[in-house]
Amino acid sequence: MNRILRLLLCTLLLPAMLTSCASAETRALFINVRKADAALIEVNGLRFLVDTGHKDSLDQLQQVLETYGVSRVDGIFITHTDKDHVGGLKKLLKSGFEADMLYAPALHSEKSNEKHPVYEASEKYGVPMTWLSSGDVIPAGEGAAFTVLGPLRKDPGKENNNSLVMHLVTPDGSLLLTGDMELPEEADLLAAGLIPRADVLKVPNHGEDDATGRQFALTVQPKWAIISTNTIDEPDTPDEKVLRNLTQARASIAVTQDADVGILVILDKGKLDVQAINWE
Repeated sequence: MNRILRLLLCTLLLPAMLTSCASAETRALFINVRKADAALIEVNGLRFLVDTGHKDSLDQLQQVLETYGVSRVDGIFITHTDKDHVGGLKKLLKSGFEADMLYAPALHSEKSNEKHPVYEASEKYGVPMTWLSSGDVIPAGEGAAFTVLGPLRKDPGKENNNSLVMHLVTPDGSLLLTGDMELPEEADLLAAGLIPRADVLKVPNHGEDDATGRQFALTVQPKWAIISTNTIDEPDTPDEKVLRNLTQARASIAVTQDADVGILVILDKGKLDVQAINWE
């Protein structure tokens, strides 16, 4: 089997997808928001957003959330302040979408905490906020939690290397969420022995050639690697070297641009299923 998911694994209507996934404990939908990041994660009946895409891709994100019937989440994690990760946040909250908590990394390249876009959104829309540091744990129901791995140090010149990196462990399996982490942050976490194995890897930085080194891929050994990108916006993604490193780690690969809605990952008591979800 070709390990790069270029052809659709299946074509489903979203309502049918919801019905078919009703028994799954842990789901992650990596939404096609062009060359941006947004993932809807459900574990133990709790829902979380990881990044909110660019403001120009907000319509797609909102359409998916509305189709799911999701008007509230237990938390929104913003991995870093690049506009293709945080750009949709303020407009999403302005639209009436509710979140119990906002999360952002304590290490960032903004001039002050008060200038951080997540802090600004928290103040403007009255949503509590938590700054996260390596070692912090966010419970996600029985037997599940997000553990913050990085960043370990502030990179004032490259916000990508301040990306929030989290390991979500559940009774059904695990996901490694990496934002736009580049090779320097990868190296820090590898040297500290903090990079775990994971069933699913959200590939760092849209599959650019400045991330996902060979040692990193071989350490994670994901069964599936999900790349959030669009070749119209970023013609050089996913990079061939990145694909080769992931293939050498025996990972199957899915790219969000290959599905209208996005790539759905279903973890169910150790079993892993990945589906490309399309509109009718």
